[in-house]
Amino acid sequence: MRLNMANTEMSKYKIIAVDDEIGIIDSLKVYLHNYTIVGVTDPVEAIERVKNEHFDLMLLDYIMSPFHGDQVVEEIRKFNKDLYILLLTGHKDLAPPLETIRKLDIQGYCEKSDKFDQLLLLIESGLKSVEQMNMIKEINKKLSDSKELLEKSYLESIEILRNTVEAKDVYTKGHSDRVSEYSLLLGERLNLTPEEMKTLRIGALFHDIGKIGIPDGILLKNGKLTEDEYSEIKNHPSIGAHILSDATIFADIIPIVKHHHERYDGRGYPSKLAGSDIPLLARIVAVADTFDAMTSRRAYRGALDLDYVKKEIETCSGTQFDPVIAKAFLNILETEEHKILDIQRKV
Repeated sequence: MRLNMANTEMSKYKIIAVDDEIGIIDSLKVYLHNYTIVGVTDPVEAIERVKNEHFDLMLLDYIMSPFHGDQVVEEIRKFNKDLYILLLTGHKDLAPPLETIRKLDIQGYCEKSDKFDQLLLLIESGLKSVEQMNMIKEINKKLSDSKELLEKSYLESIEILRNTVEAKDVYTKGHSDRVSEYSLLLGERLNLTPEEMKTLRIGALFHDIGKIGIPDGILLKNGKLTEDEYSEIKNHPSIGAHILSDATIFADIIPIVKHHHERYDGRGYPSKLAGSDIPLLARIVAVADTFDAMTSRRAYRGALDLDYVKKEIETCSGTQFDPVIAKAFLNILETEEHKILDIQRKV
């Protein structure tokens, strides 16, 4: 399989592959020959290598001795928050439960078996995310003495990335802008402070930024997603939070990006937070995001009727949505529907 990234771009990234089977390491080196790749069979050695050398991405087997992959991740995250980690499983039946995977600070996972093509796509998407992280680091480094310039440059750079995500699919164009506008209406209704409103606006704009790390074949698929593909889509909040992890000037927006798909009843993702444990601004964006998804045209359906959408929000109050926020949004729809329609016409 030929990757889209140029060979010169691939070779500048350094990958560490960790698997206690030397045959898997050798196979990975063959498939990833365009990259600079280091293979390690001992997870303890791998932890030390990451501690003392720079790597952009790690391919990590789950079942190993003396440490399983989740334990390796736990140790590495004590001293390295930036490393992009893809967890590999030898067989689906041997993989950890999805709940366990999503609680780990990893950015994706893949079966080894016969899915090397899928792995290559995940690596390429992962390195796009790494590239964006590096860009943010460079901006922080160059403009650290000027908060105003830093904020402007950061926003411009992330705006380019956000537009790249939305430009992939004509049916999602303008989605984040509308979600931001709806969220601000809710913020006003809930009497947020000016600082909270600013964080809410930016966080809502960038809530789907992690979709840059999802392969286009999955993100743009018109048909029904497989279980594996849906699981990949569910990684986008964690990928987005990882991309923004070095943008300290906007650290407050990361909880929005990471937790906008949590549910009030604790059945959401990636962290299965419930109730007030979900950050307030993320709870607001969750309602606005779902509203826009239901009222926007998609490749597989038209926009849903507004009365139907109102009933859905009311039905999901207390389960999917914070009941206070759901009630506030329903009240906006009843008393200020013209503002909603203005946003839909404008964006």
